[in-house]
Amino acid sequence: MQAGNVRYRTLDDIPESVPIFPLSGALLLPGGQLPLNIFELRYLAMIDAALASKRIIGMIQPRLDQEDEEGLELSEVGCLGRITSFAETGDGRILVTLQGICRFRVVKELSTRTPFRQCKIAPLRADLDEADDREVDRAALLRVFRAYLDANSLEADWEGISRAGNETLVNALAMMSPFGAAEKQALLEATDLKTRAETLIAITEIALAKDQDDYESSLQ
Repeated sequence: MQAGNVRYRTLDDIPESVPIFPLSGALLLPGGQLPLNIFELRYLAMIDAALASKRIIGMIQPRLDQEDEEGLELSEVGCLGRITSFAETGDGRILVTLQGICRFRVVKELSTRTPFRQCKIAPLRADLDEADDREVDRAALLRVFRAYLDANSLEADWEGISRAGNETLVNALAMMSPFGAAEKQALLEATDLKTRAETLIAITEIALAKDQDDYESSLQ
């Protein structure tokens, strides 16, 4: 897996423990890019620490039956990201872009003196290899994506979409999808790219059916 200027080939390239950024509704996937606007002091300290080390942080959602607040339990699975760009705004914020490396499971949360949380992790080795995208039903994915855009009067860069490979397409659509935390976690935890595409199709079809039901109910 390439992230920025670094190639992550084996588990030895991944640190055993990482700073953790719990953020409900945020989805980072291997190879994907996630922009973040950092302004809380504890997370500004986290970015500084990451930049001084291996530039890696772990994006993870709080457990789904909780709010996004300090000290709450974490979901079991998150995704490691490398800071590939950052900029200071002049008003105390830092704008960063994370590029996804691989997913991980939380082994345990560490007791530290840092203002941000840290965890010992178990990376998912398979994410470091090139994904097998041959079994992705691209036509079905694009069909449901187009239906969702039409239903919500949205447009897309179809030329760019046509050039994107299946892995890039699936992960980009999953990350930009407007679904809730539970759906985002399901997309993150999908076992492979084919399953993630099928999960995204199913979630989108459910959203379309609900929108149709809501529309019909409003006419009654």
